[in-house]
Amino acid sequence: MITIALSKGRIFEETTPLLAAAGIVPQDDPETSRKLILDTNHADVRLIIVRASDVPTYVQYGAADLGIAGKDVLHEHGGDGLYQPLDLQIAKCRMMVAVPQGFDYEGAVKQGARLRVATKYLQTAREHFAQKGVHVDLIKLYGSMELAPLVGLADAIVDLVSSGGTLKANNLVAVEEIMQISSRLVINQAALKLKHARIQPLLDTFASCLKV
Repeated sequence: MITIALSKGRIFEETTPLLAAAGIVPQDDPETSRKLILDTNHADVRLIIVRASDVPTYVQYGAADLGIAGKDVLHEHGGDGLYQPLDLQIAKCRMMVAVPQGFDYEGAVKQGARLRVATKYLQTAREHFAQKGVHVDLIKLYGSMELAPLVGLADAIVDLVSSGGTLKANNLVAVEEIMQISSRLVINQAALKLKHARIQPLLDTFASCLKV
């Protein structure tokens, strides 16, 4: 049995064509089904639906053989025990620092101000500001990041930005790019050895799709 860990939403939608190219079709739609384990048209391949932030953990500990996760999630996880052979170039966005319109971010940085930064990406934010020599107090939030500066909880946020529409709607502006984000294929290192004959064709198919 080959188990592939995926998360709902954009990653699942953009992974579906890659799975189809490999001849794998899920029997249920995760957006409408309550099932967390989805059978496919192959008796030896199943999909498990987990939170995006949990995909690397399921793969690391062998509960899934493969998974697809964003660079943001993998950076926070650390990537222990994972083989990351392919950047699938899907679910693209950017990790950005954003502040309220009118906030002089560059001035605050130059003056050595200590900034309060709200984010769920603590490791990424910590590394970024440390490299810049900026002193920050990190505030862990799990959602509605844009609200934090609006109510005085934080001076800035670190979050994923796609179109920028949500920032604009909340009078925030992106002031600094931390990294480009896309989703990667991750494989359990033990599974790659033990199930190589089944996993390698999937890897080859995904790689060929990226060359088209």
